[in-house]
Amino acid sequence: MAPASRPFGYLLTAMVTPMAADGSVDIDAGVALARHLVDHGHDGLVLNGTTGEAPTTHAPEKAELVRAVVEAVGDRAVIVAGAGSNDTAHAVRMAEQAAEAGAHGVLVVTPYYSRPSQEGIYQHTVAVADATELPVMLYDVPGRTVVRYSARTLDRLAAHDRIVAVKDATADPQSALRNIARTGLAWYSGDDGMLLPYLSVGAVGLVSMTGHLAGDGLAEVIRAFHAGDLVGARARFIALLPVIDLICGSGNGALRAKTALALLGLIPTATMRLPQVGADEAETAEVRAALVAAGLLD
Repeated sequence: MAPASRPFGYLLTAMVTPMAADGSVDIDAGVALARHLVDHGHDGLVLNGTTGEAPTTHAPEKAELVRAVVEAVGDRAVIVAGAGSNDTAHAVRMAEQAAEAGAHGVLVVTPYYSRPSQEGIYQHTVAVADATELPVMLYDVPGRTVVRYSARTLDRLAAHDRIVAVKDATADPQSALRNIARTGLAWYSGDDGMLLPYLSVGAVGLVSMTGHLAGDGLAEVIRAFHAGDLVGARARFIALLPVIDLICGSGNGALRAKTALALLGLIPTATMRLPQVGADEAETAEVRAALVAAGLLD
């Protein structure tokens, strides 16, 4: 396990959920992908998050994937399971099922769509945190949820024994600087392109989408930064920008990641479940060209 300052490791990828051509979850492919990621720079994985198409996978599928990945790589990586819902009772059940399946931690997003008050966000999050003995990473992503944690809500949540970290996808490193100093929570950039700014204000690592393709490189950036080699970290990060743009630049990282992984032969198909649809011929060609340009595909 990671040291206390990095309770979930330093590089985690929010892993796609591989699916067969008929749309069923492909557990074997999920295990193979998890092994590949852990072999290439990762000391943590997030399963059943947004990139994992959690809104359209079902409880037994989620639990089976967690159980299989923990069995395969849980001795080498921290496995965090998504417990995100705008229904508190549902989120509690997701956390309980993740714990039963062997997850090492849970990721809890601010409740989306219904735009709850800060008190509602607080009570929702505490209910999930109280449901298991697992450590909790909060997920602040207002671009998807519309709401974000206020400073006071973060202070209150930081007082909970099991709430230990934040995945920050607000693109607001100035607020992160203040929140890190004030709360003592471990901070993770939730946006690949913001990695260096977040490291500069005290973040300990990254929850990535680009890590599907560039885990080793991202791990080198983080290690170089924490070793004090800021010039080296910057140079390594600049070299990764084409891959970051490929995965994160379209606004649908799950689609781009699955398409790229299928083209590289790392998952059998790029199948997605509605309302997500797979890449069409033109976008597949665009992804292929980007992979070739980045030196990842011949």
